[in-house]
Amino acid sequence: MRGHLKVYLGYAAGVGKTYQMLDEAQQLAKRGVDVVVGYFEPHARKDTIAKTEGLESIPRRRVEYRGTVFEEMDTAAILERHPQVCVVDEFPHTNVPGSDRTKRWEDVLCMLDAGIDVHTTMNIQHLESLNDQVYGFTGIRVRETIPDWVMKQASEIVMVDLTPRALLNRLDRGVVYARDKAVLAQQNFFKESTLGALRELALRQTAHEVEVRHDDPAMSTERILIHLTSSPSTAALIRRGRRVADYLQAECFAVVIERRSSAEEREAIERHLNFARNLHIETRVLEGDDEAATLVDFSRRNGVTQILIGRPPKTLAPLVIARRHQLVLRIIGLAHDMQVTVVAERRMR
Repeated sequence: MRGHLKVYLGYAAGVGKTYQMLDEAQQLAKRGVDVVVGYFEPHARKDTIAKTEGLESIPRRRVEYRGTVFEEMDTAAILERHPQVCVVDEFPHTNVPGSDRTKRWEDVLCMLDAGIDVHTTMNIQHLESLNDQVYGFTGIRVRETIPDWVMKQASEIVMVDLTPRALLNRLDRGVVYARDKAVLAQQNFFKESTLGALRELALRQTAHEVEVRHDDPAMSTERILIHLTSSPSTAALIRRGRRVADYLQAECFAVVIERRSSAEEREAIERHLNFARNLHIETRVLEGDDEAATLVDFSRRNGVTQILIGRPPKTLAPLVIARRHQLVLRIIGLAHDMQVTVVAERRMR
């Protein structure tokens, strides 16, 4: 049988995700469950480090990259040891080049496939579909993200909560980071307004995950279509479409209409297609002289109920903007039996 995934979800470092995960690992070990620590990041937090005492830890694998030796989780050793439960900190981590897999979540999926239960930790800002939303109110682009379909592998999600004021108090006391790092943190994510917004995101996401696990996906009649172009804002449109589809438990298509374009545009479109595929969105490349008619005809034949199209960014040439606007109006006019949403490019405050 495939292993079960349990995610301890928080909204910032220091809320107590790792502590709670290790506390449960200790309880499982006392009940005779075979538990090992696959990877643990102590961050010099004494209370959290104390929670690892008595638990078996799998030694890390040393990987050399550009003359420097890094330590990564030894997935092969964990698979060979094959415990009942493996505790893995920092789920979104990117492995050092030269590792067997690019991301730690890929290592975790290997363990699950081998029948090992995995308990892991992550913060809400690392969820791919929320990337633009987080950037919008923090001004910080999170680079290490987890596709939403990976989060859906979790059979249980535990929200580890702490009020922003309490978290900032912990930061001031040096519990979260050392003094110099704490000062830097307060200039980034650790502002009370930012923490409050992240906390609200985490609470909403947890509630959504609980709701999804109780609903019947077969009852959904919604189908979402995302119109892809070479525009840089298309990545945000894909994230938006994926999130809407997840909330509606709907099927999702990402569609591009093939036309004459430059090598740079073709490269951008291929990049967007690959991004959509990585988010488990079904992609289609269609041919047709009339782009709007081709898109709407495909939508009607495939039972699409909502079409998401991007508003042309103002940075384009006036002639290109006019042509894109005309395409948007044509799609709206033809898709009279569907909901058409024109999504503007998200601007940072």
